[in-house]
Amino acid sequence: MKTLSEKVILVTGASKGIGAAVAQQLANAGAKVIINYASGKEAADETVNLIKQNGGDAIALQADVSKSAEVAAMFDAAIAHYGKIDVLVNNAGIMITKLLKDTTDEDFTRQFDINVRGTFNTMREAATKLADKGSIINFSTSVNRIMLPTYSTYVATKAAVEQLTRVFSKEVGARGINVNSVSPGPTNTELFTKGKPQEVIDRLASLSAFNRIGEPEDIARVVVFLAGDDAKWISAQNIGVNGGMA
Repeated sequence: MKTLSEKVILVTGASKGIGAAVAQQLANAGAKVIINYASGKEAADETVNLIKQNGGDAIALQADVSKSAEVAAMFDAAIAHYGKIDVLVNNAGIMITKLLKDTTDEDFTRQFDINVRGTFNTMREAATKLADKGSIINFSTSVNRIMLPTYSTYVATKAAVEQLTRVFSKEVGARGINVNSVSPGPTNTELFTKGKPQEVIDRLASLSAFNRIGEPEDIARVVVFLAGDDAKWISAQNIGVNGGMA
């Protein structure tokens, strides 16, 4: 059933990984999808083509979410093309894993600029440009629920995202907009697996109830639900999507 027919959905960082899976699942549910990318135009175009090959409707728009002017231009271009935006999915993010003592000023700033400022920038635009009765789904992380060395700055950014989510839900609720966040656990994407030995991946997989790491589609299905009308009474919540890891 096309539960998202007539909805227009903007997904940031959607050229690959979880973002691409989310975009494809949203399109499969009937939504028109804007694929945002920062620099991976080829991958973004490939995601658009896959959606169109399956009978969906999508476009790709470039914007660095950490830059407010680019975010504003992206919203305006999306609305010019589709007439509205109903749902915002803030998936764009980066993860740098280092012991706190080894984390540079650049590491700190880069993660906060994309993970926190990027979410702030898109929500600020959504405050006036998202359609009434819309939805916002932000991305946090299940690593916030455990204490893993080398993740300190990353989880600090995601804790900030969760707080932005809660407060913003009260600011836009009068327009019928619900705002939630999802917290994936370890997921089989380049962002997670790059640079990790197999034994580390296996150890993290063993923390889940199912002895595996997640797949992008596992996360995408939850986002599809939250983007739909059946989830409208859910707001200001953080939903763990981690196979029982935490």
